[in-house]
Amino acid sequence: MPYAKIIGSGGYLPPRVVSNDELAADLATRHVETSDTWIVERTGIHQRHIADDGTTTSMLATKAAQAALDNAGISASEIDLIIVATSTPDFIFPSTACMVQANLGAIGGAAFDVQAVCSGFVYALTTADAYIQAGRAKTALVIGAEVFSSILDWSDRGTCVLFGDGAGAVVLQASNEPGIVGAHLGADGSQMGILSAAGNVSHGKVTGDPFLRMDGQAVFKLAVTSLAKSAHQVCEQAGIALADIDWLVPHQANLRIINFLGRKLGVPDSKVVVTVDQHANTSAASVPLAFDAARRDGRIKSGDMVMMQGVGGGFTWGSVLVKM
Repeated sequence: MPYAKIIGSGGYLPPRVVSNDELAADLATRHVETSDTWIVERTGIHQRHIADDGTTTSMLATKAAQAALDNAGISASEIDLIIVATSTPDFIFPSTACMVQANLGAIGGAAFDVQAVCSGFVYALTTADAYIQAGRAKTALVIGAEVFSSILDWSDRGTCVLFGDGAGAVVLQASNEPGIVGAHLGADGSQMGILSAAGNVSHGKVTGDPFLRMDGQAVFKLAVTSLAKSAHQVCEQAGIALADIDWLVPHQANLRIINFLGRKLGVPDSKVVVTVDQHANTSAASVPLAFDAARRDGRIKSGDMVMMQGVGGGFTWGSVLVKM
């Protein structure tokens, strides 16, 4: 049975950078009070990237995908599976993955979307790993991409300061050498109400509430508990100790959650990849963007053991353990 090995990664962030001060000034015009100090103390976020009007998830995903292909040194024609994790697709259908496939000219292989909100990339990576292990794909493109700014209520200070837009991608290829050595996914649908965007299109009209809503305290508690448990489960599955992990790449939701999780797992800050300060929470894009940043600056190297974790609406969570 082949392993699924990561041979390339890429990321893309919209060029518009919005600092906390700029965001606070804009929100003030909407009679919403916040400040750089308020945001940093509660989240660790200093800035975020926001897509211009007309910029779609498939556009961001395509740019991240091409960067990953270039990094892997392969052509789009070699891709026989594309999975895009997103909660902000361009359309109800076709899938964002099919649109990316067309943009890349990688026609022929399977292409579909995965919807697990901020856990989406970890879910998609686990799915691609299963395809490769089963011999149903040889080279897969796995993407997390979001334009979350399109579903934010800019009058809700508790959510609108948290999120940004972006896309990250990895290329997986069948290999005899260890790659993905463990994966664990979980969900608790009974907790769907603590983080949701419960609107839909019906008979040509938007029904329900189309904006993201969150119970921050409930999310914090469940996120830390579920991710800590998942980390232990995936390590047990792979037969390694938490101390053997070289890098933890958690979902970039909030610096408080990241720090609390690291302490709970006994992982020192020096082994935790953090990009939430510069990217904010980019949902399904946050893990691959952080992973790519750490690969490109030389922190994550060949032979390293890396744990990637996602947690988000659904309520969903998961961990993937990768030998680089």
